[in-house]
Amino acid sequence: MSKNPNLVYDVQDRPPLLKIIIFGFQQLLAIMAATIAVPSIIGMPIQIPAALLGAGIGTIVYLLFTKGKSPVFLGSSFAFLGSLTLAVTYGYCGIILGSVFAGLVYVIIALIIKFVGTNWITKLMPPVVIGPTVAIIGLSLAGSAMGDMVKATADGINGGYNLIGLLCGLVTFFTVIIFSTQKRFKMMKLIPFILGIAAGYIVAAIFSAIGYAADVAYLKIIDWSPLVDNFKNVTVESFLTYPRFALIGGIQEIANQSVDATIINAVNTLIAKGSLPEGTVANILNGVSVAEIAIAFLPVAFVVFAEHIADHKNLGSVIGKDLVNNEPGLTRTLLGDGVGSIAGTVFGVCPNTTYGESVGCVAITKNASIVSIWMAAGMCIVLSFISPVMKLLMTIPNCVMGGVCLTLYGFIAVSGLKMIKDVDLNDNHNLFVVSAILIAGIGGLAIKIPYAVKDNGAVAKVITITSIATALILGIVTNLILTKVEKSKLGREPEGEEIADSVPAVEPVVEEKKEEE
Repeated sequence: MSKNPNLVYDVQDRPPLLKIIIFGFQQLLAIMAATIAVPSIIGMPIQIPAALLGAGIGTIVYLLFTKGKSPVFLGSSFAFLGSLTLAVTYGYCGIILGSVFAGLVYVIIALIIKFVGTNWITKLMPPVVIGPTVAIIGLSLAGSAMGDMVKATADGINGGYNLIGLLCGLVTFFTVIIFSTQKRFKMMKLIPFILGIAAGYIVAAIFSAIGYAADVAYLKIIDWSPLVDNFKNVTVESFLTYPRFALIGGIQEIANQSVDATIINAVNTLIAKGSLPEGTVANILNGVSVAEIAIAFLPVAFVVFAEHIADHKNLGSVIGKDLVNNEPGLTRTLLGDGVGSIAGTVFGVCPNTTYGESVGCVAITKNASIVSIWMAAGMCIVLSFISPVMKLLMTIPNCVMGGVCLTLYGFIAVSGLKMIKDVDLNDNHNLFVVSAILIAGIGGLAIKIPYAVKDNGAVAKVITITSIATALILGIVTNLILTKVEKSKLGREPEGEEIADSVPAVEPVVEEKKEEE
């Protein structure tokens, strides 16, 4: 048991084997929804097993770099969605190159910190900048979570708002929070997400069974077709398969000098969704596309860097250790995150990053055992090869995962707000920085940089810096400008003028006149 009164299991504690397996599976469930969502969003749902494999490998790389002192999981990063949309048009080689660019940003920053220290980061991104940025990461995900919470996976006819789906999501949510806060059953307090997903799935299964039996589409909450289709023609692949990760696809592209059908289908899907313009064609990587991918990935890497710092500060506050300035230190965490992201993409399909969901799982369950993270990583790798388990996990309905995300995304948002609880918001400097970040981020302000034009002068291609990245940049610039103003002559009060002190002096005079009257 942990010596830390705020934890049940500390970082180096080793729970019994059965508990380790259960805790690892819970971490897997906590990060699964976001990890498998990224390949689906970029039009490559067939690569979901590869995404899990990459997350597991990336996490192991991270744990090795940090010497097993930072209990957090790495998964597919949503921050790179816009960048991946462009990279997909240049095949698997484009995706790998993008992750290398992003990972190199981490490596370079880590080397700078190694020789210069972290003071410049504190000045560039103090709590007044980092806090609201983390908050909008959670708030920006709120729409996705709540959209899922009212969605029934198998409700193909209605497709929109589903009240039964909301019920399943709420059952999941309340099960999680009840078992997280109750004090009688200690083991259940440690696995609230497993219990929540199980409760939501059971309720969804009951309604779905009725829906399929009575042929009522509105009640079909769960889509069991992935599991059913897996056993239609029973072969070895019905039980064991191998994820087709990016490295294999990239080698085939180089050998064949063309992209394969998976990439072509992904590009067509993105065009249909409006994520890519009409007429976009998938091509193999070339000199011009290298520059395009660099422009797409490098700015986003700095945003993920800010998220990295925030995650480790939050995690440090949970486990009672300074992970940034002490052990393992920002140099090691950045190297682990950057190299882990590259490895996760090469052996998966998406760039990775440390997950706020994982931090939230640690904070809510009070289980920081690093062995649980090792187990979760191992499970991701093993399960990505086991077809029935992968298909079963795919049947967990959106509404149930929405109920889980209501707690996890809420934790991310609140943890960001906690970082500014000691910031003096009566000071206009701080007030303007926080308000600029929150409003720009929540309002969806993005920067779109045109880099190609058509013959008629119209913009053909743009690089989009996401709203979170834009909000962070705006916050950093605002903070630097106001700091400069305060240090200049504009920040000093004119000599001989004490406006604030002159106002209260009037009040006693007025009261004396009243008493005389």
